[in-house]
Amino acid sequence: MANLEKLKQHQQAKKLRTNRYFSEDFKRKKVREIEKNLTTVTQISREYEVSGVAVYKWIHKYSFNMKKGVKQVVEAKSDTVKIQHLKEQIKELEQIVGQKQILIDFQQKMMELAEKELDVDFKKKFGSTPSSGSGQTERNTPIK
Repeated sequence: MANLEKLKQHQQAKKLRTNRYFSEDFKRKKVREIEKNLTTVTQISREYEVSGVAVYKWIHKYSFNMKKGVKQVVEAKSDTVKIQHLKEQIKELEQIVGQKQILIDFQQKMMELAEKELDVDFKKKFGSTPSSGSGQTERNTPIK
């Protein structure tokens, strides 16, 4: 019963609807919006009550990319957002790495100055024997 009422309403709306014509300027504007990913074909067709096929015809006729033979990479909006978020994260991490590198350079310079000032060698030598406090001793090793 509800479906029958919806069908009657749809038929009445169809009778009341007149043929509409969109200007070329309007069509070009909407095609540019689609190319710049500001809107989608579905959004335009819903908003202006025009079929998706008609919008695709506009794209075919007025698109700069179609005339040049350019292939447009289509990706989901969520992927675009993820990529943008990851780029921001990379930028943030690069700043942190840069700050850490500055800190390391500062500490190395301070150690060099302290070595000269105090006449003490702070840097670890690879060929030297370990101090008595490092490594395992017989008391610390577990018995099997």
